[in-house]
This record gives sequence, C-alpha cells and structure tokens, in this order.
Amino acid sequence: MISSLKAARWAFSASAIALAASLAACAPQTTTNTPPSENTSASPAASSAAGGTVSISGAGATAPNPLYQRWFQEYNKTNPNIQISYDSVGSGAGVKRFLDQTVDFAASDDPLKDADKAKVPADRGKAVQIPSTGLFVVMAYNLDGVDQLKLSRSAICGIVDGSIKTWNDPKIAKDNAGTNLPSTPITFVHRSDGSGTTAIFTNHIVKACPTWKAGAGKTIEWPVGTGGKGSEGVTAQVQQTKGAIGYTEYSYANENKLKVAALQNKAGEFIVPAPDAAAKALDGATVPTDFAVKVPDPAQKGAYPIVSLTYLLLYETPKDPAKAKAINDFVKWALKDGKQYASELGYIPLPDPISTKVTTAVDTIKVSSAK
Repeated sequence: MISSLKAARWAFSASAIALAASLAACAPQTTTNTPPSENTSASPAASSAAGGTVSISGAGATAPNPLYQRWFQEYNKTNPNIQISYDSVGSGAGVKRFLDQTVDFAASDDPLKDADKAKVPADRGKAVQIPSTGLFVVMAYNLDGVDQLKLSRSAICGIVDGSIKTWNDPKIAKDNAGTNLPSTPITFVHRSDGSGTTAIFTNHIVKACPTWKAGAGKTIEWPVGTGGKGSEGVTAQVQQTKGAIGYTEYSYANENKLKVAALQNKAGEFIVPAPDAAAKALDGATVPTDFAVKVPDPAQKGAYPIVSLTYLLLYETPKDPAKAKAINDFVKWALKDGKQYASELGYIPLPDPISTKVTTAVDTIKVSSAK
C-alpha cells in the first residue's frame, strides 16, 4: 500500500460540478477523428517525426466512453496530428484485445486479474494499469408517475435475484410512502457482454445481499432479467421498456434523462446519485501500487454506494515507441487539463496526489524521444 495516500481526500463540492449541456452520443463510437488523406504506408514513427498524423487505437470499457470521446476531441484541437480512435466494446473485449496486441491501449472498469497480467506477452513487458477517472453506477428505471424512487438494500437484492417481481412489492413500497407504485412487472436489465460495470455492480451486490449466490465479475449467470450490450444497450433497453430497471454509468442515464433511484448505503441513508456523493465513497481510500482501488460497500456517511475507478491499460514496452509517447503525452494532458471535462460530464476527477502517482507510472513506459 502507498501509505502517503491513505488519507487522500476525494470529496469535492457539488457546486463545482456543472454537467455539460451536451454529452457525447451514447451510441458506440469507433473513431473519434478522421485522419486527413495522406500516405498511410509511412511508419508511425516516421510520420510523427515529419509532423504527420499519428493514429492510435484503443478499445474497452463503455462506462467512460463519453468522457474518452470528449477528451480525444479536445486534445485533437491543440494536437491535430494525434488521432485517437476508441471502440466502446466493454471491458472484457478490451482486455482481450490488449492481450492479443490488436490495440495500442485498452480500458477496463475492473482491474486486471493476476491471470490476465500473466498473459501479457513477454516482449511487451508488464501491463501498466493506471486510473483515468472515477465513476459511479446508477439504477435507472422507467416507471410512469414515480419520479423519486428509493431502493433499500433488500429491495435491490430482490430485484436482481428475481424474488421481487412487481413494482408494488412490500419491500419497495415501505420506503416509498405516498407513492402510487403500480403492479407492473419488473424487467431487470443487465449487461450481456463482459463488463467492468457488471464487476463494479456485482461486487457491491455480494456485500449488500447476504443470500446472493451468483458471485461477482465481468460476466456472471444472472438468475433473472434481460441483457443489453454495453452501457449504451442497457440504457436503451431501460428507455424503451415500461417497468424496466437496469444498472448503467451515471453519464448515460443523465444524458438520456432517465430516472435514477436513490440507493441505500451501508450507513442506512438513501443517497441520490450525484458526483459529490460518489466522491465521498472514495474518501480516504488506500491506493495499492497497481492502483486497484476497491470500495464495494463504502461505510462513509453521505456516500453513494456503487463507485469505482476506471483504468487505462498500457504496455511497458510498446511495439511503437513513437505512438507510446503520443499516448503518454495525452494521458498527462487528461490528468491535468482534462479534469474540467470529467467534472462537466459527471465523472470524478482524480485528485492531485493520485495524478502525480499516475504520471510516475506512465514515465516507466519505454517511449521514443522523437518529437
């Protein structure tokens, strides 16, 4: 553990957070910028040295996709020769592409397991896993006439294990006095693909639900519900299905104006999902050397209960050192100048002590000295 970070404070004022009037489109985006027409047969290193376009590809987690797309667009405005594309395909697929070396970087909401670390090709060195931002998972729902839903821990447990089947179930009704809950059947929407968001959500469920038997991870056997691919797919299914409820990253629900439930935390409080409440869940967290921070059931008062970091995966010894330098320069920009966009879109910017450690980790990557 990094002792100097044990008391790192993550909370920040809600008043400092202004959500953007427009968020990057929730449909999966595979290319942020289209490189200008030129001779693409030149090597990336030669192209970079000559002032040409350096094309970088990444893939992985859908939860941070809106922020990543915004970052790539903003960075390109001042660095027009750097073109970064990103496939929002889910953490599981992103990790696979990283291990297969078909991308220059990957992204995952779930820290790499030791088994995956061991699969990194020897000539690529070790995986350099760095957090890019904090995020939080909400329970978005589609229920006419119910605008301020509260869900206790037992209610969430019943929804995900299938024991609660209708919206007027007593376990839901007791915390929503005065609300006319219908007898509409509940349609639980979960991820159908390998998902770091699923890992975040199910790690919380394991802590909050004593009778939960399906475990936790990027993929599990759900006892009930219907699947959607990516945060985009879950969001769309909830939006289109009356009586539906599903877990997705906050920015997706916010951009699509979905209703979100106040969730009961470990302290017994019902917390409306918001960036400042989510930041409290990370308040005082200890940070290990691989940055794999886990807070599956935060005990802090006022803390939103389903919160995590999301990660970029880089090669210690990349195939193309010139591309790696471009990626590293971008990461350093995102940690500093990119914080404003994280706040605007409802993510949790990394605090300065963590950003400093991330910069140190990035500097271990073997990159080209060419400008």
